[in-house]
Amino acid sequence: MRLKSAVAGLPSRTVTNADITALIAEHSAAGFTGDLDDALRKVEYYLKFAGSDSRRWLDAGERPIDLLRTATNKALAQAEVRPQDVDLLIYTGIGRGFIEPGGAYHTAAAIGLDNAHCFDILDACMSWTRAVQVTESLFRSGQYRTALIVNAEFNLRSGGVVFPHLFRIPELAALESIFPAYTLGEAATATVLTAEEHEPWEFRFASRPDLAPLCNVTIEGYEGFCDPSDKLAANGVGYFTSYGFEMHEHADDGFAVFERLDPPVDEVKALFTHASSKRYWQGMADKVGLGSAIHHVFDRTGNVVSASVPTAIASALEQDLVRPGDRAVGWVGSAGMSFGAFTFVF
Repeated sequence: MRLKSAVAGLPSRTVTNADITALIAEHSAAGFTGDLDDALRKVEYYLKFAGSDSRRWLDAGERPIDLLRTATNKALAQAEVRPQDVDLLIYTGIGRGFIEPGGAYHTAAAIGLDNAHCFDILDACMSWTRAVQVTESLFRSGQYRTALIVNAEFNLRSGGVVFPHLFRIPELAALESIFPAYTLGEAATATVLTAEEHEPWEFRFASRPDLAPLCNVTIEGYEGFCDPSDKLAANGVGYFTSYGFEMHEHADDGFAVFERLDPPVDEVKALFTHASSKRYWQGMADKVGLGSAIHHVFDRTGNVVSASVPTAIASALEQDLVRPGDRAVGWVGSAGMSFGAFTFVF
């Protein structure tokens, strides 16, 4: 399998850390118990500590499907693939407008992929990586030749899983489950993969379902589909709840999956990670000898969820930092929790 192209479509509105604290001040002033100014200073400190600077959100009049369509058309053109040649479309990630049918069907209709078999894969921030693994397996079966993996991670819009509810905090302690929302950005990505003789991809995964309550977006009636936990829906049903500090404490699981992959570190030209924290992933990369190879986007795009790795790949390709024949590694930690590492050659 070969990665032919990867393109990210970013919305036009740039939101700085100062904008985030201003939103919290605006929405929390009336009901906050305690010293709001102290809470705002803590948010500002945590954002800087994580390596956050800005993120991109939809501006007035922008639509996820338009950004996704533009990214897809560009990715197909770069890969020299016609829409009618795509026989597999996977829509992946959290951001979506539909529970039924899968987002892949509406995307295919919008782009004009008349010959593509469509389905969705949902696995939190690991979604794109899982979709790539499934694609390679399907290629090996001989059923498909050209695949397109897309996502549209737009969760900050009014009525989305974040805005404005989570900027309205009642007290300082609320930051424990809310802070990761302040790092989120938005993006659409399109990745073209083809079945051809090439260096095999290798994947390693690990799952920690005992940590499932740490990061969730619940829906009405969720209680009947899980065992009870006081962490679930801590910020309300339908809203993003993430104990990010606690999640990052499980670095050992991330190192373990990387060690099982055992990539040839000396040959790796680029490392692409989940964009949850620039400082955290830089530290992880340094410890495995890939500190100089990591390509960060978090400080510019924020945490773009399942779009993190393809956005980083698209950025590296656009800057001509990777070329055909270069070896790359992907490394992701995700709600679930799950941990994944993979390696491939451009």
